[in-house]
Amino acid sequence: MKTIMLVCAAGMSTSLLVTKMQRAAKEKGIEADIFAVSAGEVNSVLEKKNVDVLLLGPQVKFMKEKFEKSLSNKHMAIDSINMQYYGAMNGEKVLEQALNLIGEKS
Repeated sequence: MKTIMLVCAAGMSTSLLVTKMQRAAKEKGIEADIFAVSAGEVNSVLEKKNVDVLLLGPQVKFMKEKFEKSLSNKHMAIDSINMQYYGAMNGEKVLEQALNLIGEKS
């Protein structure tokens, strides 16, 4: 089971993308826990849950370096969601991006 956390300003704009990623994972037979949170919720979620990859939405991608520093002890991949994939709400491609970051084939 792979755990993929998407982060955006309020945790809402990525909800459609999460749904599309979940559908893509199901179609590919990939077991994944995919969810979205606001930037302010990241630390409290990580206290309770192990996450394999953290993907930042376009509106919070400026926080990447901050998360990399503060979460360096968590051993998780951190990246910004590809802008083209986000704009197109391409759940399959964002899932692929997440899996590639953690060394999994989609």
